[in-house]
Amino acid sequence: MKILHVVVSLDPIYGGQPEVVKQLISSLTELGHHSEIVTLDGYLHQFHDAAQIISHSLAPSYGKYHLNFKLVSWLIKNAKRFDCVICHGIWQFQSLGTWLASRFKHFPYFVYVHGALDPWFKINYPIKHLKKWLYWSWAEYNVLKDANGVLFTSEGEKSQAAKSFGLYKANGLVVNAGIKAPEVDPLHARDAFLKVFPELEGNQFMLFMGRIHPIKGCDTLIKVFSELATTNPQLQLVMAGPDVIGWKSDLINLARELGIENRISWVGMLEDEVKWGAICDSECLVLPSHTENFGMVVAEALACSIPVIISNKVNIWKDIENEKAGFVADDTVEGLREAFLKWTKLTQNEKIEMKKNAYRCFNNHFEIRTNSKILIEKIQLELNKLERKK
Repeated sequence: MKILHVVVSLDPIYGGQPEVVKQLISSLTELGHHSEIVTLDGYLHQFHDAAQIISHSLAPSYGKYHLNFKLVSWLIKNAKRFDCVICHGIWQFQSLGTWLASRFKHFPYFVYVHGALDPWFKINYPIKHLKKWLYWSWAEYNVLKDANGVLFTSEGEKSQAAKSFGLYKANGLVVNAGIKAPEVDPLHARDAFLKVFPELEGNQFMLFMGRIHPIKGCDTLIKVFSELATTNPQLQLVMAGPDVIGWKSDLINLARELGIENRISWVGMLEDEVKWGAICDSECLVLPSHTENFGMVVAEALACSIPVIISNKVNIWKDIENEKAGFVADDTVEGLREAFLKWTKLTQNEKIEMKKNAYRCFNNHFEIRTNSKILIEKIQLELNKLERKK
């Protein structure tokens, strides 16, 4: 199958979505499918293990919306070369541009929303949601309504999406996201991490990895960790990720007020072997997000046999709970406190067992080759339906 992927960017600064897209494309290529990418910025990721993947940059785009009408003309000219188009993300021009082009030159397209329809935003950012509603009614509603399929990474994400806007119509398809297990030596990766951050050698630490952003529950984590730190003097908290909105200074002040400033290491955004070393060397990964459609880093931790503590707003939480691969909590101080207490009561043998559960959970639910096959099967089924209508 020939597939065109439309993205705003593949730059990792935008969080988990670019990594999901890159891993998906690599997996599809390994399965024998041809993928090309059209991106609205100038960041062209090099696929080292799949040189046949072609990237097209339409830069420059304009504003946070990435307005770029070159996308429409490019798709009108090129979309028919592909069996289908997958548009990744909404609320920026890539989705509207894909829809507009499909009106001029009919081609099948699918929209991978990547968590952008979670009703959490409606509740917590009502003014912003109102602005989105004005845009939704004439733009994104039509984008999803006319798509051959709208792709969700879990049943939870699919069911939640319909609650964001009263006007909603979409052919929702669940295609679990996934990753490829890292091809790194854990001991070598740990050495690489500790070489960069030698102050952490010999310390036990919990790991947060993601954007430093209120949506990730970083403040909740620091508050609860301050309680745990008093009874676990050897335990550190490592905060890994980009400070995308300048919130880090406020969190450092919070840690100072709680008396745990020296118990938290801020290591910034980690990549490649250093990132895998941080994961492999951690006691567990903690992600108390207020909303998360998938949680790429959760799958990455499980792939390294590292248990996780996550909120029940991470839409894959049921898999974690069912496989006993960690602990699930409400996205509150009280909820996370309860999960931390459960963690502290684990014996060493129970932690070893949970590590085994973590890898089994990854293998059963988040191995990307299996999930890529499911994606292709569901896309092909929709294309077959389209062909029968002709």
